[in-house]
Amino acid sequence: MSSPTNLDALPGADLVKQGIEDLDSGRESIKALLVSIGAPRLRSLGIELPHSITSPEHKLYLHLAREKGNAAHSAYNSLIRRLVSFERAAAAPKGDTQAQR
Repeated sequence: MSSPTNLDALPGADLVKQGIEDLDSGRESIKALLVSIGAPRLRSLGIELPHSITSPEHKLYLHLAREKGNAAHSAYNSLIRRLVSFERAAAAPKGDTQAQR
């Protein structure tokens, strides 16, 4: 993952890093779809992405529905919250520990 700062300590960094690796390897995983949803914001934060997947929201939900059945909606919302937490923490000024929680 390429970025102007070290993002490893941010909430959700594990999802974003694995999602980028999956995109780079051509895998349409849950994490790759999540990173594709966040691609515009992630790129604006200086994080390089190999590409993104089209219609990632729909594909992510379908993937979760196959894997989690009736719990797909809850799982989808949880993943989106983790992505947003990562994006907010990455966008926070350095030293703003409140945003990194």
